[in-house]
Amino acid sequence: MNPVRIAIIGVALVAAIGLAWILRSVMTPHRAPIVVAAAPVKASVRVLVAARDLDTGVRLTPADMNWQPWPAESLNPNYITDGSPITPAGAAISPAKGLMTGAKDIISGGGPQMQALTGAVVREPLVKGEPLVKGKIVVAGQGGFMSVVLQPGMRAMSLAVSAETGAGGFVQPGDRVDVLEAHSDTNHKMAGGYVTETVVSNVRVLAVDQSTGPAKNGKSTVAATVTLEVPAAAAPGLAEARTRGGAMLALRSYADMGGGPGGSSTASAGQAVRMFKGGQESEVTVSR
Repeated sequence: MNPVRIAIIGVALVAAIGLAWILRSVMTPHRAPIVVAAAPVKASVRVLVAARDLDTGVRLTPADMNWQPWPAESLNPNYITDGSPITPAGAAISPAKGLMTGAKDIISGGGPQMQALTGAVVREPLVKGEPLVKGKIVVAGQGGFMSVVLQPGMRAMSLAVSAETGAGGFVQPGDRVDVLEAHSDTNHKMAGGYVTETVVSNVRVLAVDQSTGPAKNGKSTVAATVTLEVPAAAAPGLAEARTRGGAMLALRSYADMGGGPGGSSTASAGQAVRMFKGGQESEVTVSR
């Protein structure tokens, strides 16, 4: 074949291919690249929330509370924050900073806000992750605290005590006691006879004076009043014993706290009771 003819055919072939590519580009619709926008990072602050489901009457411990990041835009004024500045939008928290914050929480016991709520009582049920608000928890000393602490069917009653009638001041909130009453035996002619009755047994001490927690130094406290949690049926009997003025507390052993509170009973004749006063031990026999 003539070289000139071959060259012409080659040029025509290249031109045809170029024309086909141009036509394809024109005929194919142009599609813009798909760009996925990243979700905006919202400013946040740490809020104190329930670490688990909490029922009414539960006393809060550090294990019941957690610090959780919360969107600053939906922050309620009643929420409890850790006081740290709000993390600005877009600011990344490094793993090292997160570990440092967790270590500070462990060392400080969760911070002053969490420590202040330790021992508070849940007034309304809380679910896990729900922010703790003042309307759903009651701190000792606030109004309504005692009514939340009381178990259903129980009543809170105060009893005047002294060092002699209050087990020497060793009774602390949370202890269990029996309330005894000793009075003259008016049903018998024996002169000097006394009857000792257990007005109510195994009842919980709610408060000593105005304190609802045990003494921090562990020492005895000679109080003027002790508030007890007694069954509703036993409240009238305790009121009578308090009026007569012969009521006293008997502190129960920690190993003898099982079972619920009991009603009244009368000591049997000839029962001996050991008494300690001024370092001297004496024995009193109950006569009927």
